[in-house]
Amino acid sequence: MTIDWAALGSVFGVSLVATVALVTLFTLGIAGLSRQERAAARGGSAALAVTGAYACFAACAAAVAYGIYLIVA
Repeated sequence: MTIDWAALGSVFGVSLVATVALVTLFTLGIAGLSRQERAAARGGSAALAVTGAYACFAACAAAVAYGIYLIVA
């Protein structure tokens, strides 16, 4: 039995990049929602921050759904 180290490294690299990207998107979504809360406390509006936050959450959900699709298919 031999191990294809190049394929293993490729899988590791793609997994690392995908994980960092998803965590970053989710963090940006949370930051956008916290900006909305701060703006509401001051009496303002942060519609752009909320829209961006929901877009980040939607991108996370799409990436997870695509990953599940790849596993099931």
